[in-house]
Amino acid sequence: MSAERTALTGTYLTLDDGRPAVRFSRTYDHPIARVWQFVTDPEELAGWFPSRAEMELRPGGAIRFSGDPNTSDSTGRVIAVDPPRHLSFDWGGDELHFDLEALDEKRTHLTLTDVLAAEDTAARNGAGWEVCLAVLDAKALGRHSPGPHAGAGAPWREIYGAYLAAGVPSGAQVPGMD
Repeated sequence: MSAERTALTGTYLTLDDGRPAVRFSRTYDHPIARVWQFVTDPEELAGWFPSRAEMELRPGGAIRFSGDPNTSDSTGRVIAVDPPRHLSFDWGGDELHFDLEALDEKRTHLTLTDVLAAEDTAARNGAGWEVCLAVLDAKALGRHSPGPHAGAGAPWREIYGAYLAAGVPSGAQVPGMD
């Protein structure tokens, strides 16, 4: 798969407050309560999120991130939670916003917005979320996936190249490449 043929699902944007972000949208054939589990349950997150995330689901609640082979264990905090429609928390300087909308009783639209601490992380983070969300997509379909840290078999480099080719801001350190 070449960078020219890699379909990107993320959008780079500047929020109304001037902060840079990358945004992704997905529709899942699951009720909103199930998709809420995908983004809040530590066991569900462990299958697709870059780190294991154990959180106190309340504003100001602590989050413990662990198990990412590319970064050290860390902590964050819940910014806002409105089950089962919204969760936002800080993670490594970024803010992650998960917004869920029930389309009907069996389908849910998920929007993930990564509000970036630095503009030059957009291509790197966009490529990372592409890989992670592909794992979540497979999980939602009941398919096995090797997880977000699949090693050399993961298409991260090709996706990153496609973000660079699309002119998405870059230049941040890439763990494992720099």
